[in-house]
Amino acid sequence: MLKDLKLNNVFVIDIETVPQKENFNELPTDLQYLWEQKTAYQRKDGQTAEDFYEKAGILAEFGKIVCISVGVFHLERKQIHFRVRSFCHTDEQIILKQFANLLNKQSKNLQLCAHNGKEFDFPYLCRRMLVNGINIPLQLQLHGKKPWEVNHLDTMDLWKFGDHKNYTSLNLLAAIFELPTPKSDIDGSKVKQVYYQDKNLNRLAKYCENDVITTAQILLRFKGLPTIPQENITLVK
Repeated sequence: MLKDLKLNNVFVIDIETVPQKENFNELPTDLQYLWEQKTAYQRKDGQTAEDFYEKAGILAEFGKIVCISVGVFHLERKQIHFRVRSFCHTDEQIILKQFANLLNKQSKNLQLCAHNGKEFDFPYLCRRMLVNGINIPLQLQLHGKKPWEVNHLDTMDLWKFGDHKNYTSLNLLAAIFELPTPKSDIDGSKVKQVYYQDKNLNRLAKYCENDVITTAQILLRFKGLPTIPQENITLVK
């Protein structure tokens, strides 16, 4: 599986997102109404739009990106190494510009890899770039491309093997491949609290980086290669 994939041409990424405002009542009135409309069929009986606002980070129209982590493979002394860096800031536009600048310096054939990236990370990045007035880098553009021209890898999609009903979390894949859990500190439900209440971007960066490392290790297992030992993983500050 993936025998022709060149690891040095892959960027493994993950994003962390939160609601655009900490509380529902901070939204402009028109957006409160639109949020209520957008989520009408997702809310449980008796659940108000305000109650459901905890989920706003997953929708690009009502959320924002607070961290992007990127990992790259490289060969050193015939061993695979992995370097990870993060873009974190309270200003989403700064993060997106930094990430777009990084992609614009790379080959147009660069492959982006993420877990559930096709359904979440890649479209979310594109939508938030448009909102922030940033040109979408070639590696993220889909319009006018044939399916085989899209250089996107998705570890969840690869695991489906054509089964469209199957959703498998990164944490579950880590468990069955006997990899360390990426959720040892926090999970997705705590990201909003860590950002707005704790104001701890470093903790969010570490959480995001753990997801990138786990996704990279799973990609290696899909490719039939051993995982990377901890001493060969570098976190770039």
